[in-house]
Amino acid sequence: MTQDELKQAVARSAIDYVVDGEIIGVGTGSTANFFIDELAKIKHRIKGTVASSEATAARLRGHGIEVFDLNEVTSIAVYIDGADEINAAGAMIKGGGAALTREKIVASVSQQFVCIADGSKLVDVLGKFALPVEVLPMARAAVMRKLAELGGQPRLRTKPGADEAFITDNGGELIDVAGLQITDPAALETHINQIVGVVAVGLFAQRGADVCLLGTSEGVRKLTF
Repeated sequence: MTQDELKQAVARSAIDYVVDGEIIGVGTGSTANFFIDELAKIKHRIKGTVASSEATAARLRGHGIEVFDLNEVTSIAVYIDGADEINAAGAMIKGGGAALTREKIVASVSQQFVCIADGSKLVDVLGKFALPVEVLPMARAAVMRKLAELGGQPRLRTKPGADEAFITDNGGELIDVAGLQITDPAALETHINQIVGVVAVGLFAQRGADVCLLGTSEGVRKLTF
């Protein structure tokens, strides 16, 4: 199976976690896009959605699915999103799609977090995928120095084909930290969150996944945490 076929398989499986008549949180990225396309087939069963990015909101609306501002809802039954890496405890690195802050906010208020990913995203130790950190632009250099002290190699994310900084939906900039071996994700998440100027770090350990659906050549593998 191709990687897209694996992503499509887990997206279909994630429909089983959609709660009828409720608000569904929807993530960002290629795997989440497959889920949105599947969700469109049953849109009549849900009250609506909360999107973790402007791109996701646009795709949902393109399918005729109502998108609520998070401030308009009191609860989210389930949040469904992909991951750049996930370990056997349900801790993840997210943010390759630049939506980590909003993803973290939506996940934090959701009753259940279902991660959908192809099997290659399951790792023993997080960190091979560069860790994204969103920062306030004026704090970029100061935060990069602090992140370098942790043993990583921080690099400013730039727009494709350009030298200027990539700007998130929130007006922040992104620093990608390579070369980390993250053996205690929750502790590192806390540490980086305390660096002044950091908006959010792409470690989802304190609020990790409850369920992970992994696409493999043998079918969808379910992990619970």
